[in-house]
Amino acid sequence: MTKALENMSYEQLLETGKKLESDNSKLEVKNQHLKSENQYLQFRLDQLNRLIFGAKRERFVSNEIHGQMSLPFEVEEKPAEEQEKETITYTREKKARKNHPGRIPLPDHLPVEEIVLEPEEDTTGMKCIGKEVTDQLELVPAKLFIKRYIRPKYIKPEDEETLTHTGVIAPLPDFPIGKGIAGPGLLAQIMVDKYVDHLPIYRQVQRFARENVRIPANTINGWQDSISGLLWPLFEKQKQLVLGQGYLQVDETPIRVLDKDVKGKCHQGYYWVYNSPIQNAVLYDYRKGRGRAGPKEMLEGFRGYLQSDGYNVYDWFGKKKEITLVNCWAHARRYFEKAQDYNREASEYVLTEIQKLYRIERFSRNVSHNPDERKSIRIEHALPILNSLGKWMAEELKQTLPKSPMGEALQYTIPRWDNLLAYLYDGHLEIDNNLVENAIRPNALGRKNYLFAGSHEGAQRAAMFYSFFGTCKRNNINPFEWLRDVLERIPTHKANKLNELLPQNWEKS
Repeated sequence: MTKALENMSYEQLLETGKKLESDNSKLEVKNQHLKSENQYLQFRLDQLNRLIFGAKRERFVSNEIHGQMSLPFEVEEKPAEEQEKETITYTREKKARKNHPGRIPLPDHLPVEEIVLEPEEDTTGMKCIGKEVTDQLELVPAKLFIKRYIRPKYIKPEDEETLTHTGVIAPLPDFPIGKGIAGPGLLAQIMVDKYVDHLPIYRQVQRFARENVRIPANTINGWQDSISGLLWPLFEKQKQLVLGQGYLQVDETPIRVLDKDVKGKCHQGYYWVYNSPIQNAVLYDYRKGRGRAGPKEMLEGFRGYLQSDGYNVYDWFGKKKEITLVNCWAHARRYFEKAQDYNREASEYVLTEIQKLYRIERFSRNVSHNPDERKSIRIEHALPILNSLGKWMAEELKQTLPKSPMGEALQYTIPRWDNLLAYLYDGHLEIDNNLVENAIRPNALGRKNYLFAGSHEGAQRAAMFYSFFGTCKRNNINPFEWLRDVLERIPTHKANKLNELLPQNWEKS
């Protein structure tokens, strides 16, 4: 190689040098690309390991907020000869040991069964000087019983000799299922067990069998179909009220549905969940797919604020003049939380600023529930933080590799920046979509237990019960008491007053 270079002219050496420089530049670019790709793949692998083995909680503790320095501390140490030793003595009072608080107090509303235990020895002639009382919380399993309606039948004396007489008899009450053997309490318990406590029907059948009561699964399914038809007008009223609000939060979650056309196969359907913070109500809607068609049909005529995550289906709604799309800060924050191990300084800066926004939200709630005052507090305190953070992100994007975790976080956040700031427009709006995500959790637990819905119609009926029971939870209502009361009242309730029976408006009869 050396001899070959010696035989080259100056021009040839110059050309060879340029070629080597060009090849070196290409290799450096390729090396940088491979490093970036390796970092990206390592990030994906770490996220997968975290999903399987790691903590699910996205926790971030800001040093700035707690006033702590970051490790390691830089401490100036005195030379050995300058250090002085000092003996410190002090006296402190020994704290008296607090008495154990004892057992938790038992609820006052529970019935009390008193059992008097007399001594075994003869107490004749003795004087009772007091008594000791010990309370124990006990349980009697729910019991089935037969409610028997007996209706005496009467005839008038003058009709006694008549062959055709109807007699006089009291009418039966209106039952949820006409001529059915299941009362409203049993029906309510079955539905609450399935959709609140996630107990599949076959397990409920087994539980009844332990009480020596044999109820076939197909009978219970028939009961569910009957009361679903009875409650459907109430569900339509719920849909009307929730979608009629000017502010909705929306998210979607999958549900497997048994496909009768293909034996042994399940269809991947979706529940689209709408939450109305103003109405304090939840609405589930089942659709066969995750495309735009479902929410487009549901939100026909909707006007106001629509809050969602960054799923691109929702972008179409943001282009409509009558809809203002509001994005979720919790979803944006999630990307920066994942990037901490790869660009700690930048990601912690963003997380600290987002943490400040949430502190402002907590402060505004504590100060006032008035929407106008909340908006004023946000404009005064949150807007400057957001303006500064937006400028920083724009500069950071220029020097960040697109496929790096920080690059992904910035590319998610910056295109949605206007929608992330939209929560400042109105004091009714929330900073994130967490309320609707909380409403989805019961379905996530339920599908782990009963795995799939039996049909598309069954999935839609389940959506109705999830809507009602989710709204009960939002309003701190006992779902069993609500459903039992509604099943007793709805057969004769006036159609124009159905909204009285909705969980958010319900009062015990």
